[in-house]
Amino acid sequence: MTSVPYAVSTYNMEEKYIKEYEEFFNEFQRESLMGKEGPQPLLNLITIYAKHCRLYINQTDILNFLKQENYDIAIVDPFNPCHFLIVEKLGIPYIVFFPGSFSFSLAFGLPSPPSYVPMFLSGFTDRMNFLERVKNTFLYLGSYLVENKKEEIFRGVIEEHFPPDSRPTLSDLYHKAELWIYNMDFSIEFPRPLLPHIQYIVGLNAKPAKPVSLDLEDFIAESGDSGFILVTLGSMVSTISRMDLIKEMNSAFASVPQKIIWRYKSSQWPEDLKLAPNVRLLDWVNQNDLLGHPKMRLLVTHGGLNSLTEAVYHGVPILAIPIFADQPDNVVRIKAKHMGEYIPFYEIKSKKFADMIRKIVEDRSYKTAAMKQSVIMRSRPFPPDQQLLGWVEHIIRSGGGGHLRPYSYQQPWYQQLLLDVILFIFSCVALIIYIIVKVIRFLIHLLCSRKKQKQN
Repeated sequence: MTSVPYAVSTYNMEEKYIKEYEEFFNEFQRESLMGKEGPQPLLNLITIYAKHCRLYINQTDILNFLKQENYDIAIVDPFNPCHFLIVEKLGIPYIVFFPGSFSFSLAFGLPSPPSYVPMFLSGFTDRMNFLERVKNTFLYLGSYLVENKKEEIFRGVIEEHFPPDSRPTLSDLYHKAELWIYNMDFSIEFPRPLLPHIQYIVGLNAKPAKPVSLDLEDFIAESGDSGFILVTLGSMVSTISRMDLIKEMNSAFASVPQKIIWRYKSSQWPEDLKLAPNVRLLDWVNQNDLLGHPKMRLLVTHGGLNSLTEAVYHGVPILAIPIFADQPDNVVRIKAKHMGEYIPFYEIKSKKFADMIRKIVEDRSYKTAAMKQSVIMRSRPFPPDQQLLGWVEHIIRSGGGGHLRPYSYQQPWYQQLLLDVILFIFSCVALIIYIIVKVIRFLIHLLCSRKKQKQN
């Protein structure tokens, strides 16, 4: 593969936009920690995206900044629909890199049969019973309503910045992408159908471990054969007031023999809570290197996909505390493949949490399953970075991904669902039944008439 030269160009957004987004996102996380779920927080976020998008596109210096770079192709994150509008405005082809799981995929045109593909926020595996399939079907239908609402939210932005004869819908822009790349792998995901222009490339952040610092190595060495546990819940728990959760976890850690490395801002640790003697707080950790350490026993995580990917790569069992977004769906997959367990944050009590830690660490079946999935992930034919660059080069050299996109993207919905064919078949069957009934009635009438003639 040829080397790909690149340069980094950065455009700094105004502080007020960043602040408004951060305030909303923190509130979104707080609501999740209070158990508030559903599509409305997502739609609220989309509304903020639409508001900011209108401001971005109105600022000609942003578009001029991007135009002067003369890009061959763009790689966009699809979570914010504004990214599609910007590249459409620039008139350049684009590849979509989706950092989340396949559970978001229905809106983007990926086949998702609800009979065995669990929908976003379902909490189901691919092996659903009847009632689960019923609920999954309703979630499947509901996802279309959510997408229609997103279209409605962004309609004003599109009408304002695109002429009437060339106004795209978000669905049009999703389908126009030359290639879709998902940060996912079937070592984690359930088997499901894919399309030619949809590729899964995972593990860009996972790599062979490097030695940790001497100070940290000394702390780990004190654990002896018990090893150590890594706790990384992102910045969420250390920035949101859920001290009851922190206290229960700290108490549980004090009762297990392993050393605990906990990514947590020490400046935000509760003053009235004594840190367990076997716990070391660190503001930042090199998670990949710690997961690859020979004394690593367990990862306690919120279930973010990057953390799960690194854990699977290194064959580390997982205890997950899912909080929001795709995390609950991610950890269902980990449990289904017996790589670990999960516990909702509102169910965490010291004894129960400690018992789960002991169970996963002491039961070798979890480690065996994790190593099996590690082999699956590591034994792919090409490294993920080569795979990513190879596909980008292929799209550029071949003049786009039109040869990969299915014709179904151009079909009306009734043709995709074969409703016209079903209606035709139903009409033919109904006509045949009608003719048969008419013939039978005629024969019966004829026989009855002859019988009466004989009697007379």
